[in-house]
Amino acid sequence: MASRAEPAPGAEPLDTGGRRDWRDVARDAADLALLGILLTLAAAPVLTAAAAAGVASAAVHDWTRTGSWPSARATARRFGRAVLPGVPVSLLAFAVAVLLAADLAALAAGRVPGGLPALAVTALVATGLAGYAGLVVVEVGGYGGGRWRVAARSAARACLDAPLRWAALSGVATLAGLLAVLVTPVAVPILAGYTVAALHAVAGPRPVSAWPELP
Repeated sequence: MASRAEPAPGAEPLDTGGRRDWRDVARDAADLALLGILLTLAAAPVLTAAAAAGVASAAVHDWTRTGSWPSARATARRFGRAVLPGVPVSLLAFAVAVLLAADLAALAAGRVPGGLPALAVTALVATGLAGYAGLVVVEVGGYGGGRWRVAARSAARACLDAPLRWAALSGVATLAGLLAVLVTPVAVPILAGYTVAALHAVAGPRPVSAWPELP
């Protein structure tokens, strides 16, 4: 992945007075597409899904703060360090997603009582949880892809302190889920990279002191 901060060796500088042209946009789009593909491949075993999401978020965190992507070695080291702590998170996220999907399907089909009001409440809860989960992923990125408990507590406080931002993150996560269902399957990995970047953009910058360096 290329750096936005410096031009490639031998190339003419692309930054003229801080302006960005179509080449910068195309390069960023390609980088995010590659990020999504790598994220999907790393998350394929399911148990590594949390580690993959956290490391991808850490890469976007570095990119948005410095203009450069982390090296392959640093990313591999982060992933190896995040796999085992991320297994319980992967299982929990998978279980919650399956239960909510089953509940929504049963309510929509009329197999359980509650009707439209219960369906609406369940959908609202699912949307809110999706936004919260998205913010947790953003927070984990600030810790290099780990420290899920700390990130979960920080995200919970942030959601309560800024409910409008929570709603915006919920909208991003829900839209990404709908697009994943509607687009061709081959485009889903690309969508994953854009979704992580969108979550970071909506969550907004955090002060440097909020994310202490990991050993």
